[in-house]
Amino acid sequence: MTADRLILVRSAATAATRRAAFPSDEALDAGGVRAAERLAEALGRVDTARSSPARRARMTAVAAGLAATVDADLAGADPQEWAGLTLEEGAARDPDRLQRWLDDPDPDGELWARVSRFLGQAHGWPGTTVAVTHGGWVRMAVLQALNAPPASFWRVDVAPASLTVLHRRDRGWVLARVNWTPA
Repeated sequence: MTADRLILVRSAATAATRRAAFPSDEALDAGGVRAAERLAEALGRVDTARSSPARRARMTAVAAGLAATVDADLAGADPQEWAGLTLEEGAARDPDRLQRWLDDPDPDGELWARVSRFLGQAHGWPGTTVAVTHGGWVRMAVLQALNAPPASFWRVDVAPASLTVLHRRDRGWVLARVNWTPA
């Protein structure tokens, strides 16, 4: 049997998430922990669990009851010196750089390549796999499942502690659910 389902979990909220700021390697806030705990029942049976190395992703996995293996391919984009800054603060520091990022959030294709590699590997894993990762990563996975261009990146919304579900088919992944948050 090969993987029939891949559940992508966006990490739960942190203080930076609530400020709409670029992430740093910070812990979940209390609301984020509660949201991640609600994921446990919604996930059901899990055969394989993987997590981004980021603290917020690992904490989301633990709170959701997952014994996840850290996988570097699930890491989000590195915000570098923008960590902790809001879009407005980033624009005040370097408006041209911010505009370039809004125009092309993955200019070197590095995130696209990591998502593609992970999806290729997961295609052969048995049962249901859960991957705890980040909003940009989930967006790229949705684009790849739909065979949509990277320019569509900002047209996909991915809330904290939300689930996006892909089903495996012989010709690749099929999008089954996007941005679903358990009540």
